[in-house]
Amino acid sequence: MKRVVITGLGAVTPLGKDVGSFFEALVAGHSGVREIEASWGTYLAAPVIEDLDGHFPKLRRITLDRVSQLSLVAARQAIAQAGIDFSGENGVHAGIYWGTGMGGIGTLEAAYGDLLVKCAQRLRPATIVMAMNNASAGQIGIEFGIRGPSFTYSSACSSSAVAIGEAFHAIRFGLVKAAIAGGGEAPLTQGVVKAWESLQTLARKDAERPDTSCRPFSADRSGFVLGEGAAALVLEEEESARARGARIIAEIVGYGNTTDASHITHPDASGQARTMVQALAEAGLSPQQVDHINAHGTGTKAGDLEETSAIKQVFGEYARQIPISATKALHGHLMGATGAVEMLAALEAMRTSIVPPTAHLFHPDLECDLDYVSEGARKLDRIDVVMSNSFGFGGNNAVIVTKRHQTDA
Repeated sequence: MKRVVITGLGAVTPLGKDVGSFFEALVAGHSGVREIEASWGTYLAAPVIEDLDGHFPKLRRITLDRVSQLSLVAARQAIAQAGIDFSGENGVHAGIYWGTGMGGIGTLEAAYGDLLVKCAQRLRPATIVMAMNNASAGQIGIEFGIRGPSFTYSSACSSSAVAIGEAFHAIRFGLVKAAIAGGGEAPLTQGVVKAWESLQTLARKDAERPDTSCRPFSADRSGFVLGEGAAALVLEEEESARARGARIIAEIVGYGNTTDASHITHPDASGQARTMVQALAEAGLSPQQVDHINAHGTGTKAGDLEETSAIKQVFGEYARQIPISATKALHGHLMGATGAVEMLAALEAMRTSIVPPTAHLFHPDLECDLDYVSEGARKLDRIDVVMSNSFGFGGNNAVIVTKRHQTDA
């Protein structure tokens, strides 16, 4: 089996236009959550502020849904950092593994508005190719000449974590030599917001500090805030990366994926625990070797309790010694993109030995009694192993374990 390393990272998020600005904002505790005024009402969200227009010629921009634009920007950053060229045979032996929950939902919703409200007789010719879930993967392949396998994963909140995990396995088992993996989401539309409101999972607005409304693991938590963005990673065979002189960021060593098979929305601690155990087993690591966890931590009553229970099941008494971050408090819940964004946060924590905070944990929940780094960012002597948890509606769980790269491992 091949060793799999990460050589490039890219992100465009509510906290910044690249990985550096994103992590800097996390460490500082800056929130990307704000009130948005729309023609149909006011709502809380974590939008990307970066102007995307300058990234694409006009004729191309009008054929790309916002999710594809976000995805392409993140992929460009990751590929540029990796310094990898997918032309020629390199592109034949590389794959695309991308996650999204809803694909081009903005295009789809606009089309329904034109058809059903404005009674349009003809929709935009590019509607299908902009709205389809695999549009981002297809556009990435076209732009970079990646001609190997292409997969789009849609498993709600775990989508991009699944994409990264499956890319890891594809390289590990020799199916491809390199991959671009990650995910994108652009769900800030009237229909999506109203649908989530009806499910009663969105956070209640704090009247005095709306930016603190999402409060994972806090006793007064009331739900999550929708966000948008994209994150991308370049994965390669370690041998190939070293041969071309690439800078290796970290090594992926374990991936777990399970299904709760219990409820379509209510998470199950035993399923989450099985996923963490799977990932650690593949990594060949004991629970006591994990230095930091980026939790799924949505800020819902049930979700945070179940994840706390799952971590305790896997780590036992050691669970209380692990610094755990729930970064959705600051960047919002990016749905299909959130697993990739949070994995980047975990990787940057390992690189800098700084654990970002679980912000807005004002009132500790006695049942969520682990070390959720509530006092602000925490500097550690060293972080060698990180775990990133992603759990989605439908009961899909994906966990990725990454460690500091060592040439003699």
